[in-house]
Amino acid sequence: MEVILLERVAKLGQMGDVVKVRDGFGRNYLLARGKALRATEDNKKRFESQKLELETRNLELKSEADAVAERLNGQSVTILRQSGESGVLYGSVSTRDIAEALTKDGFNVSRGQVTLNAPIKTLGLHTVPVVLHPEVAVTVTVNVARSAEEAHRQAAGENVTAQEKFDLDDLGLEVGAALAEAGDVEL
Repeated sequence: MEVILLERVAKLGQMGDVVKVRDGFGRNYLLARGKALRATEDNKKRFESQKLELETRNLELKSEADAVAERLNGQSVTILRQSGESGVLYGSVSTRDIAEALTKDGFNVSRGQVTLNAPIKTLGLHTVPVVLHPEVAVTVTVNVARSAEEAHRQAAGENVTAQEKFDLDDLGLEVGAALAEAGDVEL
């Protein structure tokens, strides 16, 4: 299927490019989301007549996204979740959770703009890309912690999931000394 792109699509082309895509991708993604038109003669003529208007609208949206990007780039949000001692979450942090946290901080971000390859399932600091416009992307830091105090410690660089290591020899001496004090065992 050949389509005319109405906006820049990553790894595919720029606005106005006529590209050949698979039928399912064209029908279910590009056409359904208004990112492209079928490449018929009528649509090519219609695109040429609307090209200036589309480019103007794209520049306006890009400038708005640039303004938001200046404030949003490098921001950090904290999300509190329950987890086990090893730092593995009982649930996960999804794009919806990140978008809601950014919205609470005063940024207008939808979950479709937050890009996660897989849900976040561990405590710690995670760098997450946010695509505000096809040509504007920023990164935010998501601090996943069990409590606000733990989030503050993580932000300072401390590893809150590190467990104390015991030396078995030291542990054996401590147990032996405790038993000797109790009078049950002679050393």
